[in-house]
Amino acid sequence: MDIEFMEEAIAMAKENIRQGGGPFAALIVKDGEVIARTGNSVTSANDPTAHAEVNAIREACRRLGTFDLSGCEIYSSCEPCPMCLSAIYWARISRIYISASRYDAADAGFDDQFLYDEIGKPYAERKIPLQVLVPEEGKSPFEDWKAFEGKVPY
Repeated sequence: MDIEFMEEAIAMAKENIRQGGGPFAALIVKDGEVIARTGNSVTSANDPTAHAEVNAIREACRRLGTFDLSGCEIYSSCEPCPMCLSAIYWARISRIYISASRYDAADAGFDDQFLYDEIGKPYAERKIPLQVLVPEEGKSPFEDWKAFEGKVPY
């Protein structure tokens, strides 16, 4: 763990505000070297998925030429939202460091608690209802995947 990386993420989050973005930033570090450093660009990119952690994962994967960030650490100025936390797990990042909590973010108007709550609800009770259509047909791509000899597991 390196406090300087977190201090850089916090400074970037503050600068991101001055640049018209949200108060979030993230760095991905591998073997003591910063591989990616990004801020939140949701509003500037008109992309609701352009959170700092997702942006950093995309940049680190591009720079390293892989989708597997095992051995990397992420320094996030704030506790990742459910989307970002999922992306961190999918990327196989080895360790997460945060400074502010999701409760600090909620106090500033960034409340992700409803997302945590939505995940556990039955499909029909979610704010955006989810309905299953043709489930047997939907299984067929997975059967093809299981049989495909050229697949790259991830």
